[in-house]
Amino acid sequence: MATPLEDVGKQVWRGAFLLADYILSKQDLFKGCTVLELGGGIGFVSIIMAKAAKTVYCTDVGEDLLSMCERNVALNKHITEPTGSEIRVKKLDWQQDDFCTDPEDCFSWSEKEITELHDLTTVILAADVFYDDDLTDAFFKTLSRITSNLRNSCTVYFSMEKRFNFTLRQMDVVCEAYSHFRSTLDELLKTSDGEMRYSVQPVELSFPQRIVYERVPQLELWKLRTQKISGRSRPQTPRD
Repeated sequence: MATPLEDVGKQVWRGAFLLADYILSKQDLFKGCTVLELGGGIGFVSIIMAKAAKTVYCTDVGEDLLSMCERNVALNKHITEPTGSEIRVKKLDWQQDDFCTDPEDCFSWSEKEITELHDLTTVILAADVFYDDDLTDAFFKTLSRITSNLRNSCTVYFSMEKRFNFTLRQMDVVCEAYSHFRSTLDELLKTSDGEMRYSVQPVELSFPQRIVYERVPQLELWKLRTQKISGRSRPQTPRD
C-alpha cells in the first residue's frame, strides 16, 4: 500500500538506516561537527549523528512532523547528554527562498542560529528525500543556496533506495525519481559561477551493518563535496 506523500516523513526508510550505519561506523569523522539534516523527518538520523556531532540542525516542514521529531529527540536525551551534543529541530521549507524567522512559529530560526549555521556547518545529510521530482528540484536549489553561504567547505551525504515501477508512459520498469535525481545532480556539478566547486562520488557499502534492516542492492550512498573557489572558505570538511 502506497504511503501518502504528506506522510512520507513520518516513516523511517531503509535509506535512513543505511546512512545511520555509515555514521555509526565513522563517528570519529564527525566528532565535534556542526551538521544540518535536510528532510529529517522524525529525527532518526539526526539522533544517531548526535552521538558524535556537537550540534545537529534537524529540519523539515509541517508542525505535526516537527513536533513528533522534537518528542523523539527528548525521548533520546540519553544519547545526547553524555556527549554534550545538541539537536535543534527547525523548519526549513525547500520551496521557500529563505529561513523561517517568524517569532510566532515555535520551529523558526533566530538570527544567531542562522549565523552559526553558516559559520560552523561542515556536514549536510539527506536520507531518502528523492521521491518527487518537484521536491528534488527544490532540494537542490536549497542545497545550492545554503552551501554558497557557508563559511567552510562542506561534505553532503545522500542516501536513497532506487524504487522501480512500471510506467505506461515508457512501457517499461523504470526508476524515474532516481533518474531525475541523477540528472539534477549532474546539473549541479556543471555549475560554473566562479564561486563554487562541486564534486561527487559513490560511497562503498562495505561498512558494518549495526541496524536491523535489509540492505538491498537498490540502496546507495553518495558523497558530495562543496568548496568555495573564492571568499573565506576553510577546508574543515571531513575527508573520509
